[in-house]
Amino acid sequence: MEQTEKNTLKAFYSLILSTKVPKLALTIGLIGGLFTTIVGLSIPILTREMVDGFSMDALNFYMIGAFLLVFILQAVTDGISMYALAYTGQKIVAGLREKMWLKLLRMPVSYFDTNTSGETVSRVVNDTGIVKDLITQHFPQFITGIITIIGAVTILFIMDWKMTLLMLISVPITVLFMVPLGRKMSKISRGLQDETASFTGSVQQTLSEIRLMKASNAEVMEDKKGVAGIHRLFSFGLREGRIFALIAPLMYLVVMVVIVVIIGYGGVRVEDGTMSTGSLVAFLLYLFQIIFPITSFTMFFTQLQKATGATERIIDILELDEEVGQEGIEMDISNQVVHVKDVSFSYSEEEPVIQHVSFDVEPGTMVAFAGPSGGGKTTMFGLLERFYEPTSGEILIGDTPIKDLSMYAWRSQIGYVSQDSPMMVGTIRENLCYGLEDRQDITDERLWNVAEMAYADQFIKEFPKGLDTEVGERGVKLSGGQRQRIAIARAFLRDPKILMMDEATASLDSQSEGIVQQALTRLMEGRTTFIIAHRLSTIVNANKIIFIEKGQVTGTGTHRELVQTHDLYREFAEQQLT
Repeated sequence: MEQTEKNTLKAFYSLILSTKVPKLALTIGLIGGLFTTIVGLSIPILTREMVDGFSMDALNFYMIGAFLLVFILQAVTDGISMYALAYTGQKIVAGLREKMWLKLLRMPVSYFDTNTSGETVSRVVNDTGIVKDLITQHFPQFITGIITIIGAVTILFIMDWKMTLLMLISVPITVLFMVPLGRKMSKISRGLQDETASFTGSVQQTLSEIRLMKASNAEVMEDKKGVAGIHRLFSFGLREGRIFALIAPLMYLVVMVVIVVIIGYGGVRVEDGTMSTGSLVAFLLYLFQIIFPITSFTMFFTQLQKATGATERIIDILELDEEVGQEGIEMDISNQVVHVKDVSFSYSEEEPVIQHVSFDVEPGTMVAFAGPSGGGKTTMFGLLERFYEPTSGEILIGDTPIKDLSMYAWRSQIGYVSQDSPMMVGTIRENLCYGLEDRQDITDERLWNVAEMAYADQFIKEFPKGLDTEVGERGVKLSGGQRQRIAIARAFLRDPKILMMDEATASLDSQSEGIVQQALTRLMEGRTTFIIAHRLSTIVNANKIIFIEKGQVTGTGTHRELVQTHDLYREFAEQQLT
């Protein structure tokens, strides 16, 4: 247990150091804290001198001036120190969030298949927020507290070592209770973080599909699910509250006992003349300077436990394998044959999805995947797009395996048009140019040109703001046909060498389908095209149809050839085309 805690703390410190800590700001903050503490430590000494030698004559302008100067100096230095330490903390957390964000953008699609977006967002925002609170609030208090305690205890030993030893007896008693409570708090905090992430994911999922929820009359069900999540968070919060309810009164009890004992013992010492009244007052002031940091230490170690728990989850994400990205061969894939050789793929060992699939695609031809739902057509697209890597076998472009190409170079030459035509929040212009490095250089004339090619220019012109029209979350302000045509215009703008279409007209009305089909026909001209067919009417003219059942190719040929040779394809054709 202890070894695990040490490893977790070590991992936490390593992660913090990896974010390029601003050393100058940290140094200024710590020096400022040290200076503030030293100035603060002089106040009880001044108070002692004032109490022991108190008279109206002694309370002169210079004494008052000295007090004012000390207070002002302490306030100014403390402000500078706090800002410098806060800047350090914010800079570290910004670096941490940047590392996580860059990591998540480069994670393979398979990561997001098994982790909800809401939970991942919670890791980036909530878990790093816990680290931020530790560094910006509790860490500065901890550092200045340590300096205060060391300084105050040293002065107290010089002033009166007997009373100081009496005061320090309370330390081991406090530690005896605090250590087990701190460990308990660590477990509860980690559970609370996990539950918060899960609840965030659930809320995001429900709100992102609000139309489905409303249309399905699922308010009552979602109400129960949300309330159950809230109650779980409430339960964790109560358990955390119980620990605090033990810690705070315990600290208060120890502090009050120490104060009473010191005042009692000090009173006896003053009475018998072995201690002056001013010294007792100074001793009590130093005692308070020690007590306040010790109480803040409790919060610091509680927050440290939370932060190390959050760090574990952050490190888990940062240590995952990324996509290859920019590494690999830069290659123009124009006029190259696509070879799929004995490719198999499974999401898990018990779940084979694609089994020993092989086919070749000549450049500039149209190839369609057909077959029953769940047969592996979409997974085949995922392999071609390199969202997933084959479990065995390989895919080549010409003589080069696509896994040897730069991921960026490969995907920049592929255009993808799907059924739902996903869109980002923003304007039509931003969605057309999404992902293009030279977007600033793309003229309005070019955008209107691709919109016209996709038969999208007419409806865009009808909007008062034209290309600067906001599309809403997931493009909800546009119709399905309009979203599809913008997706096709986006593909025209990218000028892809390979086009991939997941039956882009399947969910459209007949009028929109006709317009979109014309746009797609334009887009396919001269390009190697892969199509997932849900309706055979859209692929009867394909150069090659690959029929996939249960992850295996059971037939290959033109529409006419498959009608003659493939029983299930013939059955599909009779149902849909006659």
